[in-house]
Amino acid sequence: MTLSPTPRALLFDVFGTCVNWRKTVVSTLHAQAHESLNAATKSLASRLRMRVSDMTMDHWGQFAQQWRECYKTSTRDHAHDPSQPWVSVDDIHLTSLKHLIAKWDIEGLWDAEEIIFLSLVWHRLEPWEDSAIGVELLNQLFATCTLSNGNLSLLSDLRTHSGILFTHLFSAEEFGTYKPSSKVYLGAVNKLGIQPNQCVMVAAHLGDLKAAKSNGLQAIYVERPGEEDWGTGEVERARQDGWVDLWVGLGEGSKGFITVAEKLGVGESLQA
Repeated sequence: MTLSPTPRALLFDVFGTCVNWRKTVVSTLHAQAHESLNAATKSLASRLRMRVSDMTMDHWGQFAQQWRECYKTSTRDHAHDPSQPWVSVDDIHLTSLKHLIAKWDIEGLWDAEEIIFLSLVWHRLEPWEDSAIGVELLNQLFATCTLSNGNLSLLSDLRTHSGILFTHLFSAEEFGTYKPSSKVYLGAVNKLGIQPNQCVMVAAHLGDLKAAKSNGLQAIYVERPGEEDWGTGEVERARQDGWVDLWVGLGEGSKGFITVAEKLGVGESLQA
């Protein structure tokens, strides 16, 4: 065990930390675009057909990243100004998808019903390979809880789709704001009925962990490909400063959440 005091609950960021949103979203955008191009019942303008036909997986990757940035901006703005009207992540995803369709000049590729279905791809994200088994291992010693900006219906669908069997689902929706607001971190702690330092935030984003740490939680960093917003220098300084209680990087035989379970003594506890 490397954490002190011994934690009772692990709180997990979800997008990027538990699920590989980029892979699922990009492949779905690409597939749905080609389904529309090949649909006998659709009458697409020649200019639109040519434009979409020229879009590669890299283009859809850029589209997906912009979609993700729209979500980040909207939730961050609300966290800093809670007087703004509440908007769920599902609504943010739908509104920003419509905006990007216009920005990329591909209006007409999907009808209104198809756009709504596509906006809900965030309910169907695939997990990282270690996520389900890692959480299953951690469930043997700890409460495992989502602590995500995603709304509760989204998180419930993700738990079913991914097979990651969290013991609790906590959403920023329950606290009327978004991370990195203190209300989210401390709201989850209060629902568990324990002290902040008995909870550990697990995330692939140092900004999320920094906010959790400032509210008295412990912090575990699990690096995921392409997920960190901080620059290389900032990441290295964070590692050297030592405020992250457990750092699980890429490489060196790392197995993500399985490594977290090993570091937290799950196997040792079961053998004892």
